[in-house]
Amino acid sequence: MDFTLQNQDGVNINLSDFLGKKVILFFYPRAFTPGCTKQNCELSQNYDEFLKKGYVLIGISPDSVEKLAKFKEEYKLNQILLSDINKEVAKQFNAWGIKKNYGKEYEGLIRSSFVIDEKGQIIKEYKNHKASTIAAKLAKELL
Repeated sequence: MDFTLQNQDGVNINLSDFLGKKVILFFYPRAFTPGCTKQNCELSQNYDEFLKKGYVLIGISPDSVEKLAKFKEEYKLNQILLSDINKEVAKQFNAWGIKKNYGKEYEGLIRSSFVIDEKGQIIKEYKNHKASTIAAKLAKELL
């Protein structure tokens, strides 16, 4: 499941660039929203610990490269942030689809996280999780 997206600096990043390393790939709906900010900040706080265990953190959202650069700078985030404006990678990982909120159905990003091994295989999935709990869950299970 390789892909290429631009990071917050406009540099093309391929998932295959990280073969030989473990990756925590997480999808979040939108930079600067309360839940997404909390999720990214909490993951960034544990960045060094994830790094020591051999993990690379990569966040993906449908935000523009420019917005991601501002988000990363404002909150001093350590992880790589990738722009998936066309939602192609989110769809590839089934992280884009029908959501329900207060009885209404709409299409949107489904907050999801994937743990990928050194060979590029998904070994664990967390689908439709809450922003407020996923960072702690990942830290507890992987660190």
